[in-house]
Amino acid sequence: MASTGGSSRSDGDKDTGKPPLEKRSVVSSFLYKFVDENGQVKPKVALFKRSGQVRSYQHRWAVISGSIDPDDPSPQAAAWREIQEETTLTRSSLELMRQGKSYVLPDESIGREWTIYPFAFRLKEEREGGKGERAIKLDWEHETWAWYDPMEIEDSERFGAVPRLAESLRRVWFEKDLGVDAGAVLTNGLDRLKNDYESGARQLASVALEILRDIVLKMDTCQPPEAWWSKVRFASWHIWKNGRESMGAAILSGLLSALKSIEDVIRLHKEQPVSKWRDFVVEELDRRIALSSKDAATAVSAAFTSFLRHEFAAKVESSRPIKILTVSESSTTKHALRSVIANTDISLDIRVLESRPLFEGVSLSSSLIQAISSSERSAVQPANEPGQPRKAPVPKLQVTLFTDASSALASEDVDVVLIGADRIAESGAVSNKTGSLPAVLSAKHISPGAKTVVLGETGKVAPPGAAAAHVVEDNGPTQLVRAWTADFNGERIRNAAGTLPLVPAGEQEHGQSHPNVPLGNNDAVVQVDIRNVLFEWVPPELVDDYVTEQGLWTVADILKKSETLGIEEERFFGDI
Repeated sequence: MASTGGSSRSDGDKDTGKPPLEKRSVVSSFLYKFVDENGQVKPKVALFKRSGQVRSYQHRWAVISGSIDPDDPSPQAAAWREIQEETTLTRSSLELMRQGKSYVLPDESIGREWTIYPFAFRLKEEREGGKGERAIKLDWEHETWAWYDPMEIEDSERFGAVPRLAESLRRVWFEKDLGVDAGAVLTNGLDRLKNDYESGARQLASVALEILRDIVLKMDTCQPPEAWWSKVRFASWHIWKNGRESMGAAILSGLLSALKSIEDVIRLHKEQPVSKWRDFVVEELDRRIALSSKDAATAVSAAFTSFLRHEFAAKVESSRPIKILTVSESSTTKHALRSVIANTDISLDIRVLESRPLFEGVSLSSSLIQAISSSERSAVQPANEPGQPRKAPVPKLQVTLFTDASSALASEDVDVVLIGADRIAESGAVSNKTGSLPAVLSAKHISPGAKTVVLGETGKVAPPGAAAAHVVEDNGPTQLVRAWTADFNGERIRNAAGTLPLVPAGEQEHGQSHPNVPLGNNDAVVQVDIRNVLFEWVPPELVDDYVTEQGLWTVADILKKSETLGIEEERFFGDI
């Protein structure tokens, strides 16, 4: 392993007097390619034979492994670092496919206790901008390497691999446990989640249940009940972690709730064969998919209406508009605002910060306008004080679109800054569309009396963990490059965009790239990074109210929900 990293020692076995095991956290990275064999696409995984110069497991087949250093920001960052150190491969030649659930491996023969974090990467072909396998150059830690069928890798002395290599493999190559058909459904489902940039967290949570249902339908029922149930939970973990992890709070909440119901169904029919379990489970998942979370969204909308009536009673009674600043489009905020517009007599002055480069704010504005029926498209007559001049009618709905750089201008005299929530951390910090934090900060400065209100179902609360530890989703440069080079831009802008290093073809095709990837040759004197980060955090000290389907919540309520999720997460996923 290339680096020793931080380590600690366990207490050892006090009864036997054995020395304590040295604890180390390591990454294990499987590199895959996909080849055409007789018209079928087949996976191959690279194994590397450890050299005689390494301290452990000499001349054994392994993958790219190494300790997680104290200055590595995450296990994934350590995996990227180790791959480059041991093979020279960089992000331009690889893409992250999957992560696997970590596990602990004691090895008394060398006095170590490993905590292993498995990852799977796909080797890009040259037509995608990668350098292919010709770019693999081994360092001193390995003496050779070869491609293997992942289904043929086993934990046996005959195979000659490092301990539990097949165990690490199955955690990222779920086809080994689920079978080819169910594995294909999960792979396609993960692609569906990864590439859906239109649906919100609530909709993706429903999609996650659809994927789980389709996997269950394809799973082999001719296996022991406990093994079948373990694989259902195993598939659920991958849907949560390897789909859209930035939306993972809602997905996890929906999956855990479904697993609890499935557990009850299984307990009720425990004497039935697994084939019957499957039928009952599919029926339960179909029921949940049909219900989706529309009821929760409706309840959030009702709670928001009550909040407005209570907090701004004077404005409501006098028909003065409540001034609301919001960011682009969110399914939860859109639903709540439409409900206020369509079902109440409350007048609203809504300022929408348009998001670039996707321009979703215009979609929100159009949707809000359509919430007013033709019979209601008349101005509201405000209440007049006796002896005072008659006040001019005000529109029931005033919508103003601002560029997202105009958050300070749009904040003037607002009553509410309204943001959605894709994830709520245990601290109360809220992850929402990029642009949310500048909007909140601008309003706090320009209109100090404005309230920052978060709208979100309680299912958006994440299990315990610091906000900074959550994944940062970067949507890559393609959207910006496409906007720069569009025909509506002047020649100066198009020419300037053309002077930047080209986006690799594979990234153009998929509309994504890895964060912090320079566009261009690593040997270039000048490199250009383009960041198109989708979400950012609003700290809890800037939030005044959390409006949920259960009414107003506090940070204490959020913490309690998060802790409960953590317990359930461990219960369902701890032993897979």
